[in-house]
Amino acid sequence: MSRGTESRVATAYARVREHLAYLGLSTASEHLAAELERATTETMAPVEVLERLLAAEVEATAARRLSGRLRFAHYPLDKRLAQFEFDFQPSIDRAVIAELSTLRFVEERRNALFLGPPGVGKSHLAIALGIAATEAGYRTYFTTAVDLVAHLQAAHLEGSWSSKMRTYTGPSVLVIDELGYLPMDATSAHWIFQVVSRRYERGSIVLTSNRGFGDWGAVFADGVVATAILDRLLHHATVVNIKGQSYRMRAHVPSGKEGAAMLG
Repeated sequence: MSRGTESRVATAYARVREHLAYLGLSTASEHLAAELERATTETMAPVEVLERLLAAEVEATAARRLSGRLRFAHYPLDKRLAQFEFDFQPSIDRAVIAELSTLRFVEERRNALFLGPPGVGKSHLAIALGIAATEAGYRTYFTTAVDLVAHLQAAHLEGSWSSKMRTYTGPSVLVIDELGYLPMDATSAHWIFQVVSRRYERGSIVLTSNRGFGDWGAVFADGVVATAILDRLLHHATVVNIKGQSYRMRAHVPSGKEGAAMLG
């Protein structure tokens, strides 16, 4: 290669780097030198070099966007469906969970409700579905029922209620954990109703509760409000009622006949 040719190549290389930087394609810029060297040794066509650079940029962009969606959702734990111990909870119909894992319920704006006593894996399944939806490209958000009520009440007092409500109504999937662990007064029940009614047939709710539906009148201290909330939640919903033992307590339960006797 003559000096003139080398100079033109160097100038073109510098301009390509400038163009990539201007367009914000930082990953492609970082890979440019390596891909050009590979093209020389492997006799790659220019279009192949371009395809590899764009593929690297797309992969990096997708990873950044996923990271951003996960930060917004702020799940408290990284839980996956593959980690769930179905053998320990035989009351769960695996086919139902498998259907939910397809995320068709998100597209159809259906809800998923997980009921059962503490420690049976309700939160694990709810978080896992939420994370799966996030990884599939959906915008999701996690909150406990207590935090949802507290934040909406605070926003109401500050005059920013409408803005805060969009946090709960905007995402494709809203995960509400631990409904029923603490009783709610009329104001708290009002905020739950507002969120559920505004999301009705517009977005999916994944919800966990330690109380059966028959007890929700006591949870909300108002049977009429409880019925209105349930009516909207259950209209398009998959309900998973878990009747197993607590994962957290199993290490403290003796095995064999003694353990069976303790568990009743």
